[in-house]
Amino acid sequence: QVQLEESGGGLVHAGGSLSLSCVATGRAFAMYFMAWFRQAPGKEREFVAAITRNGRNQYYAESVKGRFTISRNNAESTGNLQMSSLKPEDTAVYYCAADTGDISGAWQYDEVQEYDYWGQGTQVTVSS
Repeated sequence: QVQLEESGGGLVHAGGSLSLSCVATGRAFAMYFMAWFRQAPGKEREFVAAITRNGRNQYYAESVKGRFTISRNNAESTGNLQMSSLKPEDTAVYYCAADTGDISGAWQYDEVQEYDYWGQGTQVTVSS
């Protein structure tokens, strides 16, 4: 199994940028599909972005497309979410997630219940 730990959250003004990191320990990080989800107060956890094992393909929620960039470094067992042009509605706890699922089958990369491994989350607050 793999353990995940996020960092990099904080308070930023609207229009600003933040970079979140996810450090993985345990089994080889390259074995896992990786994603970021977020959960705002009173709302369900929602998909933000995902990246394939080799990093060649990325997937984004419509609400963040063009503003967020997901990446990973398997040699360092890290994942990253670069966020720019932040909006107050981006305020949430951001979670790193990983799973051995395969998008070539019925596995849904944008569904919370598909991921077995989660970090503890990092708070992102965007002020208006």
